[in-house]
Amino acid sequence: MSRVGKQPVALPDKVQVKLEGNKITVEGPLGRLERSLSQGITCRNEAENRRLVLTRASDTKQQRMLHGLERSLVRNMVVGVTQGYRKEMEIVGIGYSAKLDAGALLLELGFANTIKFEVPKGIKVEIMQATNPGRLAISGSDKHDVGQFAARVRGAKPPEPYQGKGIKYANEVIRRKAGKAFVGTGT
Repeated sequence: MSRVGKQPVALPDKVQVKLEGNKITVEGPLGRLERSLSQGITCRNEAENRRLVLTRASDTKQQRMLHGLERSLVRNMVVGVTQGYRKEMEIVGIGYSAKLDAGALLLELGFANTIKFEVPKGIKVEIMQATNPGRLAISGSDKHDVGQFAARVRGAKPPEPYQGKGIKYANEVIRRKAGKAFVGTGT
């Protein structure tokens, strides 16, 4: 039995779960998420204990791998609709900035053109100009969508190791390299 897969997923009071075949729908205060479980993985709702239990059909290597994965994905759905997920990012560099305009994130990153990202449905982008200019937060109920959008934004200008300019996650540590040292001529 998978150590992760055999653990039940606790359901808070605010969460409703609907199971239809291999499709699971989780609804809570922050939204509604749904996904189809992999072949051979089944989910059982134990309403009296307020928990979900995932089981696998066979003991093959593929089924064992998917068991823990599916349990983690279902748990991420429950956490997403109750607490949500948030990624904070910092924009480092002189003249670098971010703006929101009609559902789009506009980034000025030292290129000739402004980089435009359409904000996907279910994702909220917040620019914290008052507390710290150059800092933005991406939040939503789907962990995958929040992480994917944050990675796309970071990919527009990843931080470089010499001066640290670029877009980085707030908790990310950039290993800095020493630049070229000037050695004078000894004449």
